[in-house]
Amino acid sequence: MNAEFLGALSDLERDRGIDKEILIQAIEAALISAYRRHFGVTQNVRVQVDRQTGEPQVFAIKTVVEAVDDERTEVSLADAHRDNPTLDPGDVVEYNVTPSSFSRIAAQTAKQVVMQRIREAERGLIYQEFSSREGDVVSGVVQRVQGSTDAAGRDLADLFRGADSHQRLFVDLGRTQAILRPADQVASEDLRSGERVRAYVVEVKKAARGPEIYVSRTHPGLLKRLFELEVPEIHDGLVHIKGIAREAGYRSKISVWADDPDLDPVGACVGPQGKRVQAIVNEIRGEKLDIIHWDPDPAVLVAHALSPAKVVSVDVDGDTRHARVVVPDYQLSLAIGKDGQNARLAAKLTQYKVDIRSESQAGGGAW
Repeated sequence: MNAEFLGALSDLERDRGIDKEILIQAIEAALISAYRRHFGVTQNVRVQVDRQTGEPQVFAIKTVVEAVDDERTEVSLADAHRDNPTLDPGDVVEYNVTPSSFSRIAAQTAKQVVMQRIREAERGLIYQEFSSREGDVVSGVVQRVQGSTDAAGRDLADLFRGADSHQRLFVDLGRTQAILRPADQVASEDLRSGERVRAYVVEVKKAARGPEIYVSRTHPGLLKRLFELEVPEIHDGLVHIKGIAREAGYRSKISVWADDPDLDPVGACVGPQGKRVQAIVNEIRGEKLDIIHWDPDPAVLVAHALSPAKVVSVDVDGDTRHARVVVPDYQLSLAIGKDGQNARLAAKLTQYKVDIRSESQAGGGAW
């Protein structure tokens, strides 16, 4: 360790925001352990790094006593008076016990401490960056768990070993990697290593080995953010997303509203020649997407939500949030959808229990 090393610490402070004094104090604490380990001593010691030259010194700390019981921690009053006649029993004195070879050990230890602090600082910066992006969309490159390591060199297979670890995917975000758990993967998607995808940041956790960033391809928030990114009217607050219902990989419904009656919110989302919505559909790999006009009237909203089916009438009960819907006979299967999907999504979107009957069923009182 020397003045050049201290200069490097000053550069770290300036470039990475790592406090130089805190680094030196951490080095001093580490040198105490290094001294004891290399020289096999157990007495109380203090290490001080000269702030000007960078040279480390080791001081043995001893208590002045009348009669010495433990030479490692005590010094006799007679011996102490040879250096300082004013000392009394109970006073604490220090003796320089720096070994001649200690500078080499100190340099190795300091390098280890600095590298560890740099890694910790990097992890802290990554956590700050991505914790502020919860609820946002990130873009990265898909990687498999096998053989994957993160920016800190951690083996991700070991870090997340478990019954389903082989199913986890990792998305390389550049400075770090995000975790795409099985539940957050779209069943119909076959994401491959090297493939670039967008994902929604669900949660960022602090962990001992660095921040854990969990992302999702199934979260409705992904759809919301994609619309905000693709549709300027939504970004600018002219068009509002009122609700989203999603069955990832199959079909989604989104309701939109514009305060300006002259602005068509659905048309704004679709875009010229359908380019805006097509960009979103491409990102969600062909998932079907219904964009409907939100309406403050629940009956109208439920009718819109059952699109593309045509509705004859809607009778809503606001207290029970129950909607009875009548559709033409030939539209019944379309209104319900395959395996009830269309009706189920309409119910999620409107927060109404939707009961659908054909005209012939309703006419016969078949409710």
